[in-house]
Formats: sequence, C-alpha cells, structure tokens
Amino acid sequence: MKNKQAITLLFISNIISGFAQGISMMAIPWYFVDIIDKPEIFVFFYLFITFLTLFWGLYAGTIVDRYSRKKVFIYTNLICGSVIGLISYYGFLNDSNPEYLLSEYLVLLVFGLTIFNYNIHYPNLYAFGQEITEKRNYGKLNSYIEIQGQVTSMFAGAFAAVLLTGITNSSFTVAGFNITFPFTIEAWSIQKVFMMDAITYFVGITLFLFIKYTPIDKGEVHLGSLLSRLKGGFKYLRSNPNIFAFGTLSYILFAFTLVQVHVLLPSYVEKFMNSSADVYASAEVYYSIGAILSGFLVYRIFSKYNEYLSVVLLMFVVSIAFLGMSFSNNLFLFFAANLILGVTNAGVRILRTTYLFSHVPNNLIGRSNSVFGSINVVIRMILISTFSIPFFLQDDNIRWGYFAGSVLVLLTVITLLYYYFKTKEESDKIYMKGKLFELIEQIITIILILLFLIYNVVK
Repeated sequence: MKNKQAITLLFISNIISGFAQGISMMAIPWYFVDIIDKPEIFVFFYLFITFLTLFWGLYAGTIVDRYSRKKVFIYTNLICGSVIGLISYYGFLNDSNPEYLLSEYLVLLVFGLTIFNYNIHYPNLYAFGQEITEKRNYGKLNSYIEIQGQVTSMFAGAFAAVLLTGITNSSFTVAGFNITFPFTIEAWSIQKVFMMDAITYFVGITLFLFIKYTPIDKGEVHLGSLLSRLKGGFKYLRSNPNIFAFGTLSYILFAFTLVQVHVLLPSYVEKFMNSSADVYASAEVYYSIGAILSGFLVYRIFSKYNEYLSVVLLMFVVSIAFLGMSFSNNLFLFFAANLILGVTNAGVRILRTTYLFSHVPNNLIGRSNSVFGSINVVIRMILISTFSIPFFLQDDNIRWGYFAGSVLVLLTVITLLYYYFKTKEESDKIYMKGKLFELIEQIITIILILLFLIYNVVK
C-alpha cells in the first residue's frame, strides 16, 4: 500500500482523538440526565445543533475539496483542543468547591463543537485516505477506517464507564463482565474528561505534522456549486423514484440510531432500567462489537443476495429489537438489542452504499448523497422534536420512544417492500421471495448464536 507511514500516523491520530471524543460524547448526555437532571435542555440544544449541521455539512464537504486535507485536520484539531482545554481549565479553577458543577452552557458548547468537528472530520478522513493511497486499495482502506472507528468506540465505551462511575471496592462491571482491580478510582468530573479530550486533539496535531505526502491537484472548488449540486441530485433522483425511495428510507435507521444514542439511551438507562453509567457505557461496547462483526461478516453472508432485500430484512430485525426494549428492562435483552443494533446499522450502511454505487452513475453519486444527507438531517430534527415532548421525559415514558422507533422502522420496511415488488415481474417476485426466506433462516441462526453468547456473559 502506498504511503504506509502516512496512513499509519493518520490511523494512530484518529484512534487517540476518537477515543477521547467518544468518552466526551457519552459523558455529556449522561451529565444532563444523571448529574444535573436537565435532559430537556440537552434535547433542545441537540435539535438546534442538528439544524445547523444541515448547512454546515454541505460547506464542510466543500472545505475538504478546496483546501489541504492535512491542514484541515490541523486547524480543526487546534480549534477544538484550544476551546475545550480553556473550558476544562475554567472548570478546574472552581473545582475546589465540592458542590461546583460546570455550567451546562459550557458543556453544551463542547458538545456542539464536537458535532461540528465530526461533520468535517470523517469526510476529510476518507478524502485524505483516498488522496494518499492508490485506487486498488480504496476498499481495503475504507474497511480499515470502519473497523478502526468501531474498535475505538468499543474501548471508549468501556473506559467511559470507568471514568463516569469510578472503581469502588476494587471491582467494576462493564458489558456484563465483573472485573477486579487492586486499586480504586474516583469518578471523574466532567472537566477532567474534557481535559483528556483537549490533550488528545494536540497529540493529533503533533502526529499530523509528521505526515509527509504529495497532495493531488484538486482544482478550484466554488462555494456556489453547492446549490447546483443539490439541484442536480434532486433532478436525477426525481426521475428515478425507486432509488430515491430506497436512499431516503434506508437512511431512517441511521437517523434514529443517532437520536437514540444521544437522546433516548441515557434516560432509558437511568429512568427505565434504574441503572448507572456502567450499563449506559456497556451499551456502546455491545453496539461496537456488533458493528465490528458486521464489518467482517456482511459481505460473506450477503454477497449472494439482493442488497435491497438484505437491507429490508436487517431493518425488520432491528424493529423487533426496539419493540423488545420498549416492554422489558431486562439486562440481557438490553445488551442483546444493542448488539443487534450494531450489526444491523453497520450492515445497512454497507449494503446501502453498495446498492447506490451499483445503481447511481459515478458522476452523480456525490450529488445524490448530498440530497440524502440533507434529508437525513431533516429526519433527525423531526425525531428529536418528537422525543423532546414532555411526555417522553417524564418517569419511565422514554421506553415508548423505542416503541415509536419500532413502528417507524417497521413502516419503512413495508414501504420499501412496496417499492421493490411493484416494479418486479411475477417470476422475479417468486424467486426473490425464495431468496428472502433463505436469508431469513441464516439471520435467525446468527441471532440465536449471538443471544446464546450474551446470555452466558450476563448470567
């Protein structure tokens, strides 16, 4: 592979910064739910910041194309590290007071800054990777990025549990495993978490400075092309309604997953499961394990099946998982549902991309994805607004958010099947139904194996 040293430094930097960012992103929702008991403030801010990403996401792509990807990494890390570091320092100045809590507005600023950075970091990461390696290794590089991201999230989830709850009586439980330590650790304050986050940004800058490569000539990119890009994407998709329906509807699972991680999950664990931060963080561990498994197994399992129907089936499975979460607070089912969500969400993302690459011309795929991305933000805003209704924030009513998610995904499945079969000949319908039942058998077998493994861990 070309530029191995540059790629290695890129991955190391991404692992270090992503690890701390993952902890911060888990700590902040939990801070508002459990520490200061103001989940409604976080939900409203999340809605606002999601609205802003509708515009920022488009301009972030233009920045990635227009400027040096290395400099984009350095400057974004510098901004994030400096601001978060100053907020952390301010918290430490007042930390002598045992009753002191960092202002919710400063905590929200860190969350917003992290979201904005995320929306430029990953497009820049993929573009930079493409820039420094040869075409035949694009697929391998993208797989490495996906697996690396999920592994980082898994360990970030486990470490977040340690930092948010501490280690008392020399024992600690994460992901169902009881671990004994020869020492104890006090739970970290939010400013300590932020300081670790800030330090990793500066470590990332240092590593980026050592990356040496020859950049390609990207040419001139005009900001005014954003509007025309969206118009071109809409024009193409309007003339291909099946592709438009698939791209839009298959995004719903991704949108709901993001919303449930930041809005539903903290309150669900605290109010419905009556559990602590270790259970909350363990959910991320199981989700990441599922996503890693999906990264390795999706193509091995689904390569001989239709991508469209495979996406439908995976979304149906996650609908059942959400339904179970809405009626039971059993720890085993909770972990199993998060594992299934990791498998299905990552699997749908991979299969959706493959399907769109196969059906959308290369010169239109970028514009089409811009349209889908914009629609995805709108869907998230609708979901966040729905779950900010006081009903979901009272007592254990948050579980009905998962029931709503189950119904939403199920309706999506029905709509996708309608669009698929209405364009097929009768012989094709019979053949694909046979393939669908064959695929269901394999999925059920895999789920049963995973449930057996989780049961033996939790019991």
